[in-house]
Amino acid sequence: MSRYILSCCSTADLTKEHFEKIHVKYVCFHYQLDGVEYADDLGQSVPFEEFYQRMANGAPTSTSQINAEEFQEYFEPFLQDGYDILHVCLSSGISGVMNSANVARQVLMEKYPERKILLVDSLGASSGYGLIMDTLARLRDEGKTIEELHAWVEENKLNLHHWFFSTDLSFYIKGGRISKTAGAIGTILNICPLLNMDHMGKLIPRYKVRTKKKVIQAIVDKMVENAQDGLDYSGKCYISQSGCLEDAKEVAKLVEERFHKLDGKVEINYVGTTIGSHTGPGTVALFFWGNRRTD
Repeated sequence: MSRYILSCCSTADLTKEHFEKIHVKYVCFHYQLDGVEYADDLGQSVPFEEFYQRMANGAPTSTSQINAEEFQEYFEPFLQDGYDILHVCLSSGISGVMNSANVARQVLMEKYPERKILLVDSLGASSGYGLIMDTLARLRDEGKTIEELHAWVEENKLNLHHWFFSTDLSFYIKGGRISKTAGAIGTILNICPLLNMDHMGKLIPRYKVRTKKKVIQAIVDKMVENAQDGLDYSGKCYISQSGCLEDAKEVAKLVEERFHKLDGKVEINYVGTTIGSHTGPGTVALFFWGNRRTD
């Protein structure tokens, strides 16, 4: 069996400790905060609490994806050491990073024809993408080959559900995802949009829910509706949050009350600095395995 590395982008939004524990490598996106560029290094350079507080105080943010040259520099040491690579990218529905990885792969395959670099479009983001990586690490540890893992993730990635809500519309207005008029009306009416990722890995607004209390219940209801085996769901459940830990804890509490066979407690992570630069504070995302995602 060939030796291989399991790899992803930092936008899988697990903790540094989690990635180390499951032996998954990652390469960092970049972001700017108040005009200063940082690596999206899982909160090491700028703690997440500080990042979201500065955003709330008006600090401008922007992001940049990993380019082909960076991918080459990241992949090549693994190839030199005799490892093949299975790299899973952030969804092509929200980023062009898969293209950069493909360019790097083509260059390196000419240089290392005896090695393999297998690329996967996760069609996911944040800790939902992270839950895919955690599952792949378990399957790797059970002895699956790189080809078996590649086939498995391509077959199953659309079974990973991503549901999001936001209690702060200001950053959706700034990013142009909703108009100023719609945002103003939504704020007055206390609208909390509920969104999910479709089969193309794009973030789609699904419902306009009035009040935070109701949208917290609504996102858990979506898990009840879509989870694998319904209320008998026995997989893992992850949550990401951007500076709204108490809201995330309330979602976790309701999930644990409804699903008694979960694989461990609900794990709460931060929405990382790349994705958080666009959502802003006030976003909670819920991730679980379920029925196949469609449009």
